Amino acid sequence: MQNDIFAPADILLPSGVAPEIWSVIACDQFSSERDYWQRVREKVGETPSTFNMIIPEAYLDDIDEAKEIERIRAAMDDYLGRGLLREIVDSFVYVERTQPDGRVRRGLVGIVDLEQYDFSGGEAAILASEGTVLGRLPARIRVRSAARLELPHIMTFINDSGGTVIEPLAAIADELPQLYDFDLMEGGGHVKGMRVTGVVADRVMAALRALGEKSRTLMVMGDGNHSLAAAKAYWDELKHGLDEEARENHPARRALLEVNNLYDPAITFEAIHRTILGVKPADLIGALEKVMKRGAGYELRWISREGSGAIDISADSYHGLLTELQGFLDDYTRHTGSQIDYIHGVDAVKSLTENENCLGLILPAMDKSELFATVSTKGAFPRKSFSVGHAKDKRYYLECRGISIDR
Repeated sequence: MQNDIFAPADILLPSGVAPEIWSVIACDQFSSERDYWQRVREKVGETPSTFNMIIPEAYLDDIDEAKEIERIRAAMDDYLGRGLLREIVDSFVYVERTQPDGRVRRGLVGIVDLEQYDFSGGEAAILASEGTVLGRLPARIRVRSAARLELPHIMTFINDSGGTVIEPLAAIADELPQLYDFDLMEGGGHVKGMRVTGVVADRVMAALRALGEKSRTLMVMGDGNHSLAAAKAYWDELKHGLDEEARENHPARRALLEVNNLYDPAITFEAIHRTILGVKPADLIGALEKVMKRGAGYELRWISREGSGAIDISADSYHGLLTELQGFLDDYTRHTGSQIDYIHGVDAVKSLTENENCLGLILPAMDKSELFATVSTKGAFPRKSFSVGHAKDKRYYLECRGISIDR
């Protein structure tokens, strides 16, 4: 019986397949750049890959959901049936991710108890960092309910300024059994994973418990808010038909993810920019200048085919800035029939705004030290408020875990 918020897991890893083809980036990246996903498709070909077990968001408008879910289920059944996944029992995976900029981000893969997670604004040990768009959950829940495996791109943070949980593993990394070590496709850097079990895992758990004693909130979400919310919502539906023992032990009660220390020097917060499609840029800028409170504090840059500029906006916090801006954009697009897209990277915004009737808003970045205090006192940020690093820094799918009792 597992009573800890975060614990070791029975983790499945690819066996006998090319890891650089197996691992693809999180499905919500490059959502406006289908050429990226076309290159991935061509690299994968007929090789076993996590690409065959996800639905890239770049294609969401064009797919038959039922067929895609069946395709994912079939791929999972095929890989399990062919013995392409080996199980690492009762373990964490200590991850060292060398990012494209050369910095090494350290993390720990394990399972969280979804009973300890809340995305609705209540108090819990694990909290959402951004507002949950409930309309995005049903499709994700349907995928999860049909799947025999989960493969996460979720990252969550601990507020460990003393470096007591993950950092000690870096000092003994050479002594830990190596699980994988390879370059990631499409310029994603390098990833190395080591097994953490036994006494070493016990020390990690003890450090986590000590950290949890200092604050009611042990973790705040980094990436994958909606994926974890879907896992939680699915579990809340499923558990009502289970007895007490089954509720405790059902694999769907827990979710696999990577935990990172907010104070890891390799972790930076990048702004998620907005492009608004189907608008007259001058009209939108004029409306924005009338609504937003002007003054020193935050600079909001804009760009279109016709030109570029900046607006100085006064707000009490980054949370306040994003709340006001997102509210304005939601209202404006609803009344004009235009569309918001959320973009990682200034270069991608510049490329998209070469098109007619498109305005790009380039947001400032948030200081990551604001995260825990803001979420604890003001609640979740508006959706798409910040990104953990650049697009290519995102987690690649690699580890899997069984979430159905018939696996």
